[in-house]
Amino acid sequence: MKVLGLILAGGKSERLGKLVYKRASAAVPIAGKYRAIDFTLSNMVNSDIIKVGVLTQYNPRSLMDHLGSGKEWNLDRKKGGLYILQPYLGLTGEYWYKGTADAIFQNMSVLKRSEEDYVLIGSGDHIYKMIYNNLYMFHFQKSADVTLLTKNLDESYNMSDYGSVIVDKDMRIIDIREKVKNPPSNRAFLGVYFINKHLLMELLYSSVPAGGNDLLLDIIIPRLKELRVFAYDFNGYWRNIKKGINEYFKTNMEILLNKEIRRELFYRHGKVYTKLKDYPPAKFTSTSKIKNSIIADGCIVSGTVENSILFRGVVVKAGACIENSIIMQDSIVEEGAVVRNAILDKNCIIRSEQKLIGDFEPVVMEKRMVL
Repeated sequence: MKVLGLILAGGKSERLGKLVYKRASAAVPIAGKYRAIDFTLSNMVNSDIIKVGVLTQYNPRSLMDHLGSGKEWNLDRKKGGLYILQPYLGLTGEYWYKGTADAIFQNMSVLKRSEEDYVLIGSGDHIYKMIYNNLYMFHFQKSADVTLLTKNLDESYNMSDYGSVIVDKDMRIIDIREKVKNPPSNRAFLGVYFINKHLLMELLYSSVPAGGNDLLLDIIIPRLKELRVFAYDFNGYWRNIKKGINEYFKTNMEILLNKEIRRELFYRHGKVYTKLKDYPPAKFTSTSKIKNSIIADGCIVSGTVENSILFRGVVVKAGACIENSIIMQDSIVEEGAVVRNAILDKNCIIRSEQKLIGDFEPVVMEKRMVL
């Protein structure tokens, strides 16, 4: 069975604040050396999807630089491979994507020319690990028109931020309440669609020209009675980092502090592939003290690092103290500086004896800032 993968990666996600001033949410760094999109893209590759289109829009430069030709994901190939799908000015005058359905509709030529019979649509800013084969089997067993990936969320999630899915005893979806204050169930839609390609094309042609620009709200939900739409429950770890700074920080800390989550994300169901960079191994001097932290390649640590994540090339000088923080690539924390409950974007500098301390929410330093 051949499946075309589409990754929606054009979102701005204002709730991530300074972290997305100069990048799309799908390009936000995660866990020391990865980007958010690496997880969904690796899931597709590990599920033998060899043709993947990435739909970009907002601040795409960082994301495109990371993806390159797709070599790290074995997608630099003559047949299939990686496609970057950006909005463009055509004869109709259309340019910016107006929604998820419109984004796919404007790239209808990819669907028309593809040999694949089915389409798997995912999001570039969701952190999870999954082989999709069981989802395919469920789809065929139920004779479904559309299958949506769902999950029963616990109290650590704010259900009002997600679409609440109501199913019958056969797992057929009878209603979806999108981001309501009092959700009727804790089964949430995870932004993954599996659908026949020709059915998807038919739905897009009948909806988008009439103004139906959102795939879920304007196409799937109004047709729940006429289409066989089923929910497939995912039971593993899943987080959506675009829900805000706290969600992004929590995701990184869970990866850092929970061994089971690390095993699930990085050791089960295949690898997580990412762009390789030629850094030397991390260096720890005699004055360094490291506890419960992730230290990536190229770091030089002479100070104290506890419950923190240091991305590639970070320098922590003697006497500096970093606690409960995320320090991104090539940042420098100088002598005697204190960083606590904070997120430093790439190429930031904390000068000697300066303090950067977050309160209820981690404080964020924008890219290339100096304190």
